[in-house]
Amino acid sequence: MSSFVVHRDGHVASAEELAPLAFAGYAHFTAMQVREGGIRGLDLHLERLRFASMELYGRALPDDRVLAHLRTAIQAGPADLSLTATVYSPAGEFTAAEAELALLVRTGPPATAPRGPLALTAVEYERVLPAVKHVGEVAKTYFLRQAVAQGFDDAAFVDRRGRLSEATIWNLAFWDGTAVVWPDAEKLGGITMGIVRRRLEHLGVPQRVQEITLADLPTLTGAVVMNSWSPGIPVTRIGHVPLPEAPAFVETLHEAYQSEPLCAVPLCDA
Repeated sequence: MSSFVVHRDGHVASAEELAPLAFAGYAHFTAMQVREGGIRGLDLHLERLRFASMELYGRALPDDRVLAHLRTAIQAGPADLSLTATVYSPAGEFTAAEAELALLVRTGPPATAPRGPLALTAVEYERVLPAVKHVGEVAKTYFLRQAVAQGFDDAAFVDRRGRLSEATIWNLAFWDGTAVVWPDAEKLGGITMGIVRRRLEHLGVPQRVQEITLADLPTLTGAVVMNSWSPGIPVTRIGHVPLPEAPAFVETLHEAYQSEPLCAVPLCDA
């Protein structure tokens, strides 16, 4: 029997409880990789869930309840796993009705990131509520499939002002030879990005935020995508603009991420 679980509010979710979610698109989530029973950036995950719940519902689940449900799911599985925590209202979508928020926690095998390097097509697209990691984003998979059909690995998004913002399920980061450069545009603040930024600051690695267009790419000396799977996968092309692979840059990001302590959820509440 699998040791991975699907829990609703701390208990095994029934088919009856899951059925309404099959067609629900008004919810938000956070995704993480659990290693040795611990999580990096647990405080950032809790902050993400609080913020998104307030934005969508005007209220949020207490942190202690979220932590209790995370503990239950993690303790039921192996030391290394993937975990997704989704907050939703049983009232469903297309309604302003109020209902007590619920937490769906799903675990599965640990993720393995692609090695790269990756080539990204550039598409003009801006996500709705970009600061919220919400469900039902058909555009992400659509643009991924379109990118692969065109011979790319994935897609990067360009906003109406021509600024690179993020990729389908990734944050973007660049290197100018001395500093890490984060794109200035409306985007989701990824948890891995948050971990890397604070650890780079702790390590004294220069970093800055600036607007980056496709025309700016030749002035940069490296690029990566990052998410919960990896703090840095090299990108060697965006659109038709080539970029150096920059192994030292990628190594710096991985070292920064690994310097973030693992938080054992039963012992560490953030």
